[in-house]
Amino acid sequence: MSQLAKVQDQCSACTACALAGSRTSVVFGEGSPDARVIFVGEGPGEEEDLSGRPFVGRAGQLLDKILESAGIARSSIYIANIVKCRPPGNRVPTTEEAATCTPWLMRQIELIAPQVIVTLGNVPTQFFLNSTDGISKLRGRWFPWRAGIEVFPMYHPAYLLRNPTREPGGPKAQTWDDIRALKRRLDGLGPKQSAPNLAEPVQEALF
Repeated sequence: MSQLAKVQDQCSACTACALAGSRTSVVFGEGSPDARVIFVGEGPGEEEDLSGRPFVGRAGQLLDKILESAGIARSSIYIANIVKCRPPGNRVPTTEEAATCTPWLMRQIELIAPQVIVTLGNVPTQFFLNSTDGISKLRGRWFPWRAGIEVFPMYHPAYLLRNPTREPGGPKAQTWDDIRALKRRLDGLGPKQSAPNLAEPVQEALF
């Protein structure tokens, strides 16, 4: 059994916060253990909670289309969330719930050793960048994080479903720009490093 699979087994038994009491499934994450990029959302929704898989509902189906439009195979990436259990009513995870659950995410990052983390929406973006700025201000920009990993914020596909207009310069047009920028960066990356040191201090943002 791989180290990632062992961590998943441990996570599936986690009862460290109140979300464990209302979940159907622990939604650990899925994708390539050799991924160059990890996409991180906020938390599982109803369909994810029922299936145990991340991003399989309407937002996940739209994410699949966004990836496909840029020639990025879902099988080549890894997808996870800040919290592994569904918050009741799909509410935003509390600070305490996120703090309790993020060690699982940090372990995923250590084992996969991605070169890029794409944060989808406000919650993961603000967590990784330690910022209170909203996604509309941060999206489409590259930020150095730790151990040489870059963070690239994008709109969450659920937001695009709530804002379906296609006006020039709107969220859908910006997402198209962002996914193409991500593909260019991935195509230009060198070899991956292994076992990143996530204790490395966060660097200043790039502009």
